[in-house]
Amino acid sequence: MFTIEHEFDATVVTLVDEGEAFLREDVTINAFEDCVTLEQWEPQEDKVHKITLSMSQLRDLAAALDLPEGVYQLRRAR
Repeated sequence: MFTIEHEFDATVVTLVDEGEAFLREDVTINAFEDCVTLEQWEPQEDKVHKITLSMSQLRDLAAALDLPEGVYQLRRAR
């Protein structure tokens, strides 16, 4: 399950882990104009872990989800 909310300066997507297996804490994705952040609560450390991706890193991640194992460099089409 997931939710999508449009805030003043970001689109916020929250991913909720569902199922019978070991469940992880929700992941919140904040999409800003110049970066994307991923946040997840870590109960053992009692804190939120935050990762910030540039738009270039996000583009590479999206491409990587559909590619086989290997090393790649994306280039703009001419």
